Amino acid sequence: MNVNTKDTNTNDVDTEVANRSDDPGDVTISRRDLLIIGAAGAVSAATLPSLAAAQNAAQNSAGPAPALAPSKVSFKVNGKVHALELDTRTTLLDALREHLQLTGTKKGCDHGQCGACTVIADGRRINSCLSLAVMHEGSSITTIEGLGTPDKLHAMQAAFVKHDGYQCGYCTPGQICSAVAVLDEIKQGIPSHVTADLNARPPLNAAEIRERMSGNLCRCGAYSNIVDAITEVAGRTA
Repeated sequence: MNVNTKDTNTNDVDTEVANRSDDPGDVTISRRDLLIIGAAGAVSAATLPSLAAAQNAAQNSAGPAPALAPSKVSFKVNGKVHALELDTRTTLLDALREHLQLTGTKKGCDHGQCGACTVIADGRRINSCLSLAVMHEGSSITTIEGLGTPDKLHAMQAAFVKHDGYQCGYCTPGQICSAVAVLDEIKQGIPSHVTADLNARPPLNAAEIRERMSGNLCRCGAYSNIVDAITEVAGRTA
């Protein structure tokens, strides 16, 4: 018996798949394409570790980034001159707390949104967490420690105690420093967003006080008592 055999062309068999579905969502692939994809994947897997090793070697040979040289800065805090050598990225808040141990100024949000870090720099209230220490060369800075002492409270400190202008007390140093600066702003005729007449001296009323103190947050909700304390001090100094 003669049996006729015919070599099967693998390309023809693999390229044309019998009973191919008409569904466009079905994906068909030939054996040749599958072998090519597999070979490419194997090459990639073998190459990636060597690339990663080369990159790590380059990074290690470069060594660590050089440290920034400290910068000298001198400013007066609560009447006393301080000369410091600081990383140029050090904020005024960190310089006061970590280098001068004046921890009355609080670090709250560290984004200039809560006002707990308020101090008075050259007569203006600022958020010390947003100000670099090296920017204050020669400045005169007043913190809560410089306003009064336990034996001799500042008028604003005494008013906060009298009117219960605090509960937990964490925001209180910033509130008091801000309140002192607010009264100075009104005396200087500096308008706020609620001042109706920009050509006249701003009135000293609850609306003005609330607007000017709006950058100092009190999570305990002692706002009405804070306004009462500021109003009382304003009446004494008017």
